[in-house]
Amino acid sequence: MGEFTVSVRHGVLSHLEKLEASAHTAALEQGERRQHAEKVARMEARIQELKRQRDQLRAKLNACRSRFNRHKDSAESNSQAAAPTELSQQALLEWKMGNVKGLLQLFRLTGFSGRLTQHRACLCITTAFQGTYLDSYHLDLLMQEPVQIQHHSVPAFIPLEQIAAKYLQTDLKRFLSELSDHLNAYAGRKFQAEQLKEHFAAFLKGPLRGNSLHNLLEFSYGVSEAAPFPFTVKLIYGDPVSTLPTEATVTCEEDAPGSSAEMAALHQAWLLEKPLHQALSSVTVSAGSPSPLVPLESPAPSTAVPPVEEGLLPRRPQCRFSPKAQKAALSTMDFSHSESDE
Repeated sequence: MGEFTVSVRHGVLSHLEKLEASAHTAALEQGERRQHAEKVARMEARIQELKRQRDQLRAKLNACRSRFNRHKDSAESNSQAAAPTELSQQALLEWKMGNVKGLLQLFRLTGFSGRLTQHRACLCITTAFQGTYLDSYHLDLLMQEPVQIQHHSVPAFIPLEQIAAKYLQTDLKRFLSELSDHLNAYAGRKFQAEQLKEHFAAFLKGPLRGNSLHNLLEFSYGVSEAAPFPFTVKLIYGDPVSTLPTEATVTCEEDAPGSSAEMAALHQAWLLEKPLHQALSSVTVSAGSPSPLVPLESPAPSTAVPPVEEGLLPRRPQCRFSPKAQKAALSTMDFSHSESDE
């Protein structure tokens, strides 16, 4: 009986302990839920406060924008109403004069130089080919509205009028760049023909046949001074701003040796890839003849002016600019500052 009583007591105490543990766990969970609910409520309140502040800032920003736009529109309308047509034309003319002043700041080594007076701009474009100064051409611009070309020394076969009609009134840099490309290409083709006549006369049969623009050239030649002249070449320069031909045709006489056809094909490739005098130099060297082209020696630095023998012309001066340098200088010019007119 006593053992039964002890067992009952032990079972009741164990059950009470379980109930107490369950109650404690439930109380903890309830406290955590209450804390979580309070945290969520605080966060929601913070979110609502931030939204309110956002709406206030957005309203202030819109108000500032509206005031700024009203002031801007008012200023533009007042400026347009106050500026007469004469002042607008004067401002445009001053802007163009500023562009010309910027162009005149180019260094001479880029091939551009000039002088600006109150109403005129006198420009000089110096051409070059492979580091050698060639001819110079002059432009006398009358700076009025519209800008006019008063005098020039550009050859008649250069499309000056077409280039001026396209760019002179709207983009002076582009006008000079396009004109410089045409002049440099023409001067380069002319220089190649002169070099051919000067250094390869013994290899040529008869005179060179071509036109004033030097975009069409025909001649007959041999591969050595003692050999006949089995080859006839026709060059067409289809690109007016290029110094290399777009078409080259080399033919040989009917009674020429069998290997002449292969040589003609090789010569044709050289004529398309190299300047004319350099291509003929490759032709003569491939045939075993020495090249008539002698590389120019670099002179030693000196401040003295070398004498020129009587009856002899001095060698063409060497330059360091190229048509690409001219175009790069024009594209990077800063027209924000310029000197005052004389």
